[in-house]
Amino acid sequence: MPRRSALRSGVLIGLAQVIVSLAAAGAGALLARKFGRNAETDGFLSAYAVYIVLVFAAQSFRMVVVPDLTRAATAGRLGGEIRSYAVAYLCLAVPASVLVGLLRHPIADLLTGSLPPRASHIAARALVVLVPAAFGQLLAALAASALAALDSYGTAAAGFALGGIVGLVVFAALANDHGIVALGWGLGANAAVALAVPTFALGRRHVLGGALPGRIDIGARLWHLVQGAAVPVALQGCYLLALRFAAHLGVGRVTSFSYAYLAASTLVGATAFSVGLISSAPLTRRGIDPDAAARHVVHAAWVSLSIVGAAAGVFALVGGRIVGAILGNAYGGGVGRELGHLVVYLAPWMLAWVGFAVTFPLVFVAEKRWTLLPLGAVGFGVCIPLGLGLRALWGMDGIAVAIGLATLVIFVGLMWTVSPRTLASAALGLARIALALGAATALAFGGPSIGLTPVPAAITGLLVYAALVAAFRSLGLEEAWSYVRGLHQ
Repeated sequence: MPRRSALRSGVLIGLAQVIVSLAAAGAGALLARKFGRNAETDGFLSAYAVYIVLVFAAQSFRMVVVPDLTRAATAGRLGGEIRSYAVAYLCLAVPASVLVGLLRHPIADLLTGSLPPRASHIAARALVVLVPAAFGQLLAALAASALAALDSYGTAAAGFALGGIVGLVVFAALANDHGIVALGWGLGANAAVALAVPTFALGRRHVLGGALPGRIDIGARLWHLVQGAAVPVALQGCYLLALRFAAHLGVGRVTSFSYAYLAASTLVGATAFSVGLISSAPLTRRGIDPDAAARHVVHAAWVSLSIVGAAAGVFALVGGRIVGAILGNAYGGGVGRELGHLVVYLAPWMLAWVGFAVTFPLVFVAEKRWTLLPLGAVGFGVCIPLGLGLRALWGMDGIAVAIGLATLVIFVGLMWTVSPRTLASAALGLARIALALGAATALAFGGPSIGLTPVPAAITGLLVYAALVAAFRSLGLEEAWSYVRGLHQ
């Protein structure tokens, strides 16, 4: 049945995102317990931020290319289109990886700033491994997108999940002999598995054959990639700026912010990202008008943000304990509390990112990508004065708020790109959702925290929050859930 198919697809993608995030959390916990919180971890995580930028662009590009591949599949030319995109990507990936290898030391110096020389040395070693691994994820995203154009999501989800597990195992096996850079080798193994599984599935379906287009148009396809990656790269560029700003606050702050960001991105990735992926192909086939686009954004945001609110409340009360238990003694006490509170201060970023994830595919479904480059530049540019100013006022918390505001600027720009009417219609619905869930979170977790110790207060808060959200069904949550279930109809 179509309903079951849509729900199953979303669950499979969400489950894969959870497994990948858990594997990343396991790698982060192993890194924290084995290497602590010092200049080496700051250096590696500065280079890892570059990897995150590229991988985020790769995953977001799945939303970009699915409409093109869906149209190609309808016209019977999917195989040639896949191979043409792969050739274009390799023409970018190979020279970029070589260039990073040659310029790794100045790039590392730029990333680590005023941190000790040891941080720059580790970052340079890591970059040589991480950048090719990130481009491997881009090719894996292309293969997954080709399966999505055929309404197949489970195989690619399994590939990404298995890749995350394999990456963690490789890191654990090599950490003693190769040090912290072994995590880079694990990420390389992750990319290889994530690419191999969907590519093998496409081969079994005999999809990869067929004639190439008359012209591969490498330049045009790379321009498509640049347009599609502009906003995701700008968003992750804001994260890089945040790390750079955090580095000026002392050793260990880059590491703390990195873990807080990982926790926040896990919360939004398993829901909003999944909805974005499963919506691209069906919306391409049926078409979408400004009012339908607004409904899509509001319904998808309801489902995602209801989970984010619960997680933010829990982190506000027991985030420090969770962090200390997972990452070890170096992250206990005040460090753990700071990291947990950072997740709460990233709530505006999570709200804006959910909006981005569910709106971004609509730009390509509607074929209105012309604003993406200037929009990415504006969002990145806004983050610089916001980050510097709010860091001076509130330190690490200010940096978290700054990237949330910059992401909100990009999200609003995306909705306007789809249609000014979409922006006007969706803004009211999203404001109502934010107000309702914000009030529910404050009431559910704030009240118990007055009279109970943190752990009982968090448990009580979760129960109260669940009851409040269930009461919100008449405000649109039930309708939103039905909409997401029926996306493949």
